[in-house]
Amino acid sequence: MKSKKRGLSYLLTPDFMFDTYRDVTPEFLLSHGITALLIDIDNTLAPYEQAEPDQKIREWFSSLEENGIKASLISNNHPPRVELFNKTLGLPAYPDSGKPGSKAILAAMAEMGSTVENTAGLGDQLLTDTLAVHRLGMLSLIVPPIKDKTTPFFKFKRLLEKPFIGRYKKLHKNG
Repeated sequence: MKSKKRGLSYLLTPDFMFDTYRDVTPEFLLSHGITALLIDIDNTLAPYEQAEPDQKIREWFSSLEENGIKASLISNNHPPRVELFNKTLGLPAYPDSGKPGSKAILAAMAEMGSTVENTAGLGDQLLTDTLAVHRLGMLSLIVPPIKDKTTPFFKFKRLLEKPFIGRYKKLHKNG
């Protein structure tokens, strides 16, 4: 495990924040001992209304594969969405994953043959993506949402995330 900490600040503060998924390079991952990546789809790789991966997404996944990094899609969205998005990628995919629960994450890790030490999660939400992987002691990589939902529920969730994003920025202001 990366850390023995279990407080709320640890559970909801990402380990690394990036401007876009494309900034999560194979070099970065390998430099942190990461050889398997659990990846959210919606607002992490593409907006909700983008049904299939574009060329940039496919190229990014190819670069991961070329560098020996396994990938799996872990989404709280439903099977039709995840299956269509994954059709050209052909990755292990877990729709209706129940994040922040760990059942789908553990299944994906078993399928990829990875461990908590060499697996990280990439997503856009602290209350689902970061919490899910931190509960298991894995690294959390976060990107801002591509096109966030504006429902009161999502606005409330983003409001709850603000102190933890602020904590991340304070911890990383010199690096």
